[in-house]
Amino acid sequence: MILGILKENSGDKRVSLLPEQAAVLVAKQVSVIVETGAGDAAYAADSTYTEKNVSVKDRSTVLSTADLVLSINPLSASEMSQLKPGAVVLGTFQPLFNTDLVKQAIDKKASLFSMDMIPRTTRAQSMDVLSSQANIAGYRAVLLAATMFPKYFPMFMTAAGSIPPAKMVIIGAGVAGLQAIATAKRLGAVVEVSDTRPQVKEEVMSLGAKFIEVEGAADASKAGGYAVEQSEEFKQRQQQRLAESIAKADIIITTAQIPGKKAPVLITDAMLKSMKPGSVVIDLAAATGGNTVATKNNETVVYEGVTILGNSNLASDMPSDASKLYGKNILNFLQLIITKEGALELNFEDDLVKGCCMAHEGAVANERVAALIN
Repeated sequence: MILGILKENSGDKRVSLLPEQAAVLVAKQVSVIVETGAGDAAYAADSTYTEKNVSVKDRSTVLSTADLVLSINPLSASEMSQLKPGAVVLGTFQPLFNTDLVKQAIDKKASLFSMDMIPRTTRAQSMDVLSSQANIAGYRAVLLAATMFPKYFPMFMTAAGSIPPAKMVIIGAGVAGLQAIATAKRLGAVVEVSDTRPQVKEEVMSLGAKFIEVEGAADASKAGGYAVEQSEEFKQRQQQRLAESIAKADIIITTAQIPGKKAPVLITDAMLKSMKPGSVVIDLAAATGGNTVATKNNETVVYEGVTILGNSNLASDMPSDASKLYGKNILNFLQLIITKEGALELNFEDDLVKGCCMAHEGAVANERVAALIN
């Protein structure tokens, strides 16, 4: 079997497998090829791949010869057309938003696996790319906020006067949110956290933050760790409670997303206008619309004196560790579909293999995606 590693084309600095990770597959008799320059931004030069017996090829060769293609981001329609019939494509493709990619895979009779759709079970934790990358994003978001905010984070008491600590509101206490809390506290900020899941209160408080409580949230216990749609009554109460905290906040980090749906707008025009000039918002939900009314994906805007950065791919700004963790997730998953002899074997009896397969043998393989296409 030939496994191909592509260079990311969307400004993403990560690579699907680092050289030492590719070497694990080479040891299993898998022929690994990598696109020229694929690891450069992650400080993995082509020469480090060749040292691990990985061949360096141009993009067209990787696409047309690999049986299994690794690409973190979606391929274009022309790139999908270059694949071998029956090829497997593996990455994080947001198929609930990117149904065209699924259709292209169906037309090509390629198998499409999207790691962001893997069932969130205990067994899948070592393959959970969303969590590994969100951890980095939460950390990076706080560091960016600290550089953009025109004041100190910690409290200072000096002969020249006292500086109060920065006040931060974090919306969403998932992996990114929890890491953001820990990082912000280490920098000396005072942190409040809002989440629709009351069960995360204990985790939030254990990290030294205050939990913003709103009663009447819909039960999210069966949503695999994700948020769920809330009633209009709850949303109104949440916005009222959030408005009080946001008016006092210097920095806001938002992470609230609902799989397959547009990100909920939690920060209104009135809330932004209530914030002090120089305040900063880092919106990690920008790719799916953003949590503020003024968020623009992959842009920094100044709205009523508030700087709003929309970026859902902050993990890419720390490409070495992000690639290392992502690659480990991928390696763990590949153990499920590559035999000890290095052959490709798609075992759809395995719930993890089945769960993240979006298309196979010319048909949709996921019920949620099928409902969007049909």
